Amino acid sequence: MSQSQATKRGVDATRSSGLRQAFAMQIEACAKLGSPFTARLLEAIEPLLDETTASGRKVLGWQGRLDALGDSVPLRLTGALHGMVREGRLPALAALYPPAAAPSVEKLRAVLAYVLRDEDETLLGWLRFTPQTNEVARASLLYAGLVEITRRTGCAIALYEIGSSAGLNLMLDRFAYELGGRKLGAAGSPVQLRPGWQGPAPAGPEPRILSRRGCDLAPLDILDEAQRRRLSAYVWADQAERLQRLEAAIAIALPAPPRLERADAADWIERRIGLSGEPDVARVVMHSIAYQYFPPETQRRIHHHLETVGAAATAQAPLAWLAFEQRGEEGPALTLRFWPDGEEEILARGDAHGRQVRWHGSDG
Repeated sequence: MSQSQATKRGVDATRSSGLRQAFAMQIEACAKLGSPFTARLLEAIEPLLDETTASGRKVLGWQGRLDALGDSVPLRLTGALHGMVREGRLPALAALYPPAAAPSVEKLRAVLAYVLRDEDETLLGWLRFTPQTNEVARASLLYAGLVEITRRTGCAIALYEIGSSAGLNLMLDRFAYELGGRKLGAAGSPVQLRPGWQGPAPAGPEPRILSRRGCDLAPLDILDEAQRRRLSAYVWADQAERLQRLEAAIAIALPAPPRLERADAADWIERRIGLSGEPDVARVVMHSIAYQYFPPETQRRIHHHLETVGAAATAQAPLAWLAFEQRGEEGPALTLRFWPDGEEEILARGDAHGRQVRWHGSDG
């Protein structure tokens, strides 16, 4: 064997190992987050990805990180399959999807072999899209954070969201909540959020949002039917409640969608968040399960700019950085960094889909 052949075999083995690891991590995450069908779907499709199809070659030769901390390639595939099922393109596969009884991995694999062959070009097209779910249930944590900011400041809020996806969580004051026994938000809203809540209810008056805007590298336009369908496709097929919640949030936003800009998060923050704030207005930078996808240089610039702006903040014109992101081995945490003092604290812990919350509030 030549040196070049040995090198190629080594690279191929590394890629294959990375692919298996990415699928294994996503299968475990789906199982933990209550999606056994999606876990089984991933288990069925991974061994079928090979050089005989364009989509298989694309995945095997993927340039970049494959798992959920990178390009989420496994979820690109499940999103593609769900999207095609919802469009009526794959009747044989649709017959195995919820609410049907859970099929075996072997039965799924037999049908998927035909899908990979017959729908190769369509699958290849889906692989270019980054999975976006705009998970609305995370709004429970974010809204509780806004209550806490309002309690501390008494100010109205100017809301800035980075990594906004379709911008649905910018409409979070139009959802209804029950958090620790306290009812908040818009009573009668079609989006009703009642996470499993541990700890006291959020204390403080409800936030008054004066303005809201967001940015994303690839924002989804909910006025575009094709983009709405794609957003729904990335919700895991056996989580009907999440899908209903998404559709209800879209219905709320459709008459007057939030203002979104296509922009790099650091560029946008530097442009939109100036040194001087308005009196009696708290500027709040918000994001949820998005920061991990930003390049290190983007993260550095955001941090540096908010530090600089925060140094000029006052009690009358404060700045807050509210984030629900992965934080160590315990999983996602809701953190608040608040200026003029600049201290960061953990307000809550929760799972990535916002189903369970451990609230600490200002004692965190």
